[in-house]
Amino acid sequence: MKDGLSQLDSIDWAILGVLQRDASIPVHEVGDRVGLSSNACWRRIKRLEDSGIIARRVALLDPVKLGLATTVFVAIRTNRHDPAWLEAFSKGVAAIEEISECHRMAGDVDYLLKIVVRDIAHYDRIYRKLIAAVPDIADVSSSFSMEQMKATTALPRPV
Repeated sequence: MKDGLSQLDSIDWAILGVLQRDASIPVHEVGDRVGLSSNACWRRIKRLEDSGIIARRVALLDPVKLGLATTVFVAIRTNRHDPAWLEAFSKGVAAIEEISECHRMAGDVDYLLKIVVRDIAHYDRIYRKLIAAVPDIADVSSSFSMEQMKATTALPRPV
């Protein structure tokens, strides 16, 4: 699977669909769902893992049941774009476990963070930790999610 996508057939996509919904399903059951024997299914899954298409298998936790009911999207703007600043920013973000996603953006916002916390006071502690760790942030704008209307980790099949 040198170039990944072009090497995937409909059965590979079916396997990926099953595993994206529930990666704990035994191989024989995945095989039953996609019309393969256990051995053939295992070989395909192994190939998908070895190629990096299946990056890892994880357990998805319910943040509300864990007391992390507040999701904050944080837009960050900076006037510095040099390698030293980027390194400090990357290290600062990596050190804060409540930051679940960080994206470098095109457009008006330089970086967009997704932060999962208990409440606004918890977010304020994270905010203070972030601005202490990263110099020269020009603007931080926080938006609190009122309701999660859709959430999935499953990726679509490219058209």
